[in-house]
Amino acid sequence: QGLSWGVLSPCSWRGREGGLTQEPGSVGQLTLACAEGAIEWLYPAGALRLTLGRPDFGAQPSIACLRPARPFAGAQVFAERMGGTLELLLAEGPGLAGGRCVRWVPRERRALFLQATPHRDISRRVAAFRFELREDLHPELPPQAHGFSVDGACRPCSDTELLLAACTSDFVIHGSIYGVAHDTELQESIITMVATRVLRQTIPLFPEGSLEGHGKASVRTLLRCGVHPGPGSFLFMGWSRFGEAWLGCAPRFQEFGRVYTAAQTAHRNPCEVVLD
Repeated sequence: QGLSWGVLSPCSWRGREGGLTQEPGSVGQLTLACAEGAIEWLYPAGALRLTLGRPDFGAQPSIACLRPARPFAGAQVFAERMGGTLELLLAEGPGLAGGRCVRWVPRERRALFLQATPHRDISRRVAAFRFELREDLHPELPPQAHGFSVDGACRPCSDTELLLAACTSDFVIHGSIYGVAHDTELQESIITMVATRVLRQTIPLFPEGSLEGHGKASVRTLLRCGVHPGPGSFLFMGWSRFGEAWLGCAPRFQEFGRVYTAAQTAHRNPCEVVLD
């Protein structure tokens, strides 16, 4: 029978591959006209092409973020790019654990290619992940400023990127690091921060009216970025991904103040940030 699908919800699908009856080289096709959902590929064999979003979504630049379930086994997930090239997003093992994102330019097909990895026994293997597809309203920002990294790199944001992130992030928090915990299975670091001041939040990280210096909240980043506890105050900026706060840019507060003051003097601030 090849590929069979059972609907869990309008945008969550579970797939099962018969394997023995699939034509060699054939690729299963699936389209989910959704902004978010989940895929669970049971006993992967062969390949599957997954197209995301509404037909009119391709007219805008967009970002798709994937968050794999652990263990993620039996398949690799690629993004299809212009010209038919494939960009690896998720794979078995810890190498590409954590969240990954891909940017698509206007008119580029929003397609993922799922390729089963060869195993003698596939009965216990499941490749499952959640996805979010959003319009890229700030293509001028670097990948890490959006939370999950597109290319897996961890680098500081430039001065221009810091100013843009302060204007567009889901949260902008002046605070310090209370502690850092590392989850080796998910390949993520969870940073507990203490807020000195909440400059902006569109997600409920800190209760409204919480006392300065007493509120604590957690943000996530990839383990490979090597975050460790340290003294001093920071400006934590980032985005909501799958209902969790993910760190984008996090300069030291004094350094951001220097960048902001210089831009203000040169009349190059993209928005006003109250630092006092």
